[in-house]
Amino acid sequence: MTVTLFDYWRSSAAYRVRIALNLRGIAFDSVPVNLLTAEHRAPPHLARNPQGLVPALAIDGLMLTQSLAILDYLEETRGPLLLPPDPPGRARARAIAQAIAMEIHPVCNLSVARHAVQASGGGITMEAWMHRFIGPGLAAVEAMLDHPATGAFCHGDAPTVADVCLVPQVYNARRWGVPLDPLPRIAAIAARAEALPAFAAAHPDRFKPEDAPA
Repeated sequence: MTVTLFDYWRSSAAYRVRIALNLRGIAFDSVPVNLLTAEHRAPPHLARNPQGLVPALAIDGLMLTQSLAILDYLEETRGPLLLPPDPPGRARARAIAQAIAMEIHPVCNLSVARHAVQASGGGITMEAWMHRFIGPGLAAVEAMLDHPATGAFCHGDAPTVADVCLVPQVYNARRWGVPLDPLPRIAAIAARAEALPAFAAAHPDRFKPEDAPA
């Protein structure tokens, strides 16, 4: 059965799902949904996801939405991979993942940031908005990583859901010029994860359309 990911190349949420599918060795077709031309608000995509968001994943005869829910579905149907075996470990990995996916990402969503810029009449720039939230958000994650359970990755020595969320957020930090020098644990973990084939194959540059803006 074909697995299809309705995707936008720079979407952090879609990037997470690409990484998770790659880590599990699940081949998928990527169907781009252009956020810049509001393709996500058009009826065909709203039929997949009434929220008008990406990603949407067609798998097992289902259309799944919300990246963390998709990761949970894969965990429950394909066996454990991204969650530690013990309840305290699972709680910690999820906490780090959610600190990124539910705290940093929503306020830095493109539609939210654009609204802030427009509502401010130009008093706020996209760069200033991103720095205001990505920097402090990642600083909190850096503090969370100052923990005995941190290993080569966010929790232990194998990637978990926390790393799957961290790497796309680090990509966004670099994109907006948020310095990583004050975040040595994050920088080191991201570098190790990005070197893994499953993470490298999910990188936005691998899915960037030829006519995409820089």
